[in-house]
Amino acid sequence: MTIAQQQKAQINQTKILESVQPLLPENIQNELAQAATTAKKTTNLKATIHSSYIYGDKNSTFFDTLLPLLMAMFVFLFVFLISGIALLKERTTGTLERLLATPVRRREIVAGYILGYGFFALIQTSLIIGFVLFVLKIEVLGNVALVLLITILLSFVALIIGIFVSTFAHSEFQMVQFIPLIIVSQVFFSELIPIDGMNPFLQGLAHLMPIYYGATALTDVITKGSGFVQVGWKLAILCLFALIFIFLNVQGLKKYRKV
Repeated sequence: MTIAQQQKAQINQTKILESVQPLLPENIQNELAQAATTAKKTTNLKATIHSSYIYGDKNSTFFDTLLPLLMAMFVFLFVFLISGIALLKERTTGTLERLLATPVRRREIVAGYILGYGFFALIQTSLIIGFVLFVLKIEVLGNVALVLLITILLSFVALIIGIFVSTFAHSEFQMVQFIPLIIVSQVFFSELIPIDGMNPFLQGLAHLMPIYYGATALTDVITKGSGFVQVGWKLAILCLFALIFIFLNVQGLKKYRKV
């Protein structure tokens, strides 16, 4: 029974007692009068609600919860496009073929591209984080350095995937066509839509998406204050994705090496 129902029941009891009180002996009437006075005092009691926050505070908004997911998406999208289109242009203009005609090994070429474009990915990632912290002034409950580490690692995974996908594209337009397949499909598995409510097959598919680990790690650090111990395994999986796609990139250059 709720407080409101209890108060209503006490009021009804008081009215019944007042209606039958004149028919009772004087001593019983006095006792009933005291009981009625006590009942009236209890009906004036007001319930108070105290709020406590597990994550964030009273000033936190839905945007604060959504922001880590948006950070992961923008970082992944921009770095993917920059690396993919830049390498595609080098391949279509013949630069890559001339490199492959030299004694330089394929893994050295891939490493050079990763280091070269990784520098620009690092700048881009730093600008996004700086905008979030100093312009949007989003409160970070965890370590800012850990946020930077997660974002940089996610950007390098996007960079390596962009280089790999560019080997299958023949023009910039085709590279853009890969966005719905590579980027948009991962957006749905970035916890933008709760993974726990999905079909078990889709839940398993979500764990094959790099952006899932990057986005959830950022959410844990920014909104929950998690440390390296809590998100370290997610960073390890991102590193594993990077190694897998580096290997695929090295193997993918075979079809362009003619000597």
